[in-house]
Amino acid sequence: MKIISNPNKDEYAQLLSRPEKSAAELGAVVADILADVRQRGDEAVREYEEKFDHARLSHLRVTPEEFEEAEHLVSPELLDAIRLAHSNIWKFHEAQRFRNVELSPMPGIHLAQRAVPISSVGLYVPGGTAPLFSTVLMLATPARIAGCEEVVLCTPPNTEGKVHPAILMAAKVAGVEQVYKVGGVQAIGAMAYGTESVPKVRKIFGPGNQYVMCAKQQVSLREVAIDMPAGPSEVMIICDETCHPAFVAADVLSQLEHGADSQAIVLTCSSSVAEEVSREVDAQKELLPRLAIAEKALQHSKIIVLKDAQTMLEVANCYAPEHLIIECENYHELASQVRNAGSVFLGHLTPESAGDYASGTNHTLPTSGYAYAYSGVNLDSFQKKITFQELTPEGVSAIASTVEVMAHAEELVAHERAMALRRSTFHK
Repeated sequence: MKIISNPNKDEYAQLLSRPEKSAAELGAVVADILADVRQRGDEAVREYEEKFDHARLSHLRVTPEEFEEAEHLVSPELLDAIRLAHSNIWKFHEAQRFRNVELSPMPGIHLAQRAVPISSVGLYVPGGTAPLFSTVLMLATPARIAGCEEVVLCTPPNTEGKVHPAILMAAKVAGVEQVYKVGGVQAIGAMAYGTESVPKVRKIFGPGNQYVMCAKQQVSLREVAIDMPAGPSEVMIICDETCHPAFVAADVLSQLEHGADSQAIVLTCSSSVAEEVSREVDAQKELLPRLAIAEKALQHSKIIVLKDAQTMLEVANCYAPEHLIIECENYHELASQVRNAGSVFLGHLTPESAGDYASGTNHTLPTSGYAYAYSGVNLDSFQKKITFQELTPEGVSAIASTVEVMAHAEELVAHERAMALRRSTFHK
């Protein structure tokens, strides 16, 4: 990995830049596919599946027979692992359940806030270079806890038109029956607009490449909501002299094997650690089946040597990483100063892969700096909060004059009259 020592602050922006395609190029390609799917439905989806996933599909929805076939193709060990991960994810998200609010700020004014599930949600699960069945658990589990009535899952098929059996078994464990063999931009369009086979949903969730992220952003301009702009994956690792360079290198490579546009940035205040991590990355990468992908991602990954821990925290908060690993002696102290990150992994024994699979936190997280303002997927993502209010005669008496004065000052006469009529009727 490339090592940069003690850069100036004015160099941070360039050093922390993400790999990305031209926004104009992305937007035009994505817009054309979305428009085609909206107009031609299933026919367009099938054509794009043949073009991009090289799969000729007679039907888009996974059949009960295909679910049954998948059950025989997944090993008992993997199925047990899926069930354990699902259990931890369920427990963590169940603990996030919203407690309804009810209060009276003044006599005669009764207020409430209640969580209501989003009626229909679409889950996108990448499956191009790796079948991310763990993402099924991360998205479907909170959707079920929230009480969403319809859960639709889209994932790309292989060249034989089959969905990876582990994805189907994860869907079954998480309680998802509607699975469709659709990937990429066409999947986002199908869920956003609806086709003859794929139902239209109200909110779309899930990570993906830059095309998928761009598609989610475009469809969110009207008709459908999205969880967040979740694009190419990234990790930042803060480490000091107490770290294990082999652990750090393993975490770098576990991130980079996601895709050629993934990124890993290591921050350290030790030049010797930087050298050791770089050597470990070179040694460990040779063991990877996905070496070609990792090597491409390494081209825009780097190790940055900084003067101290506080500077490392400053840079981390500036980068706003999807994943932040803190492998330092005083990791709890440093963690208390984190302001911008999707998910934080503490200490020498907590790899990012724990959160990716089985610890229980959600791995669908904001990327590309969106952690400045977005949270990762959680139970709230699948619900909306509705407020309720009721005024009694006593409540009208308490705030009528306030409402009327404010409405009058804003020159909204009908607002003023709506309250004045109630007050005059009540006083008769």
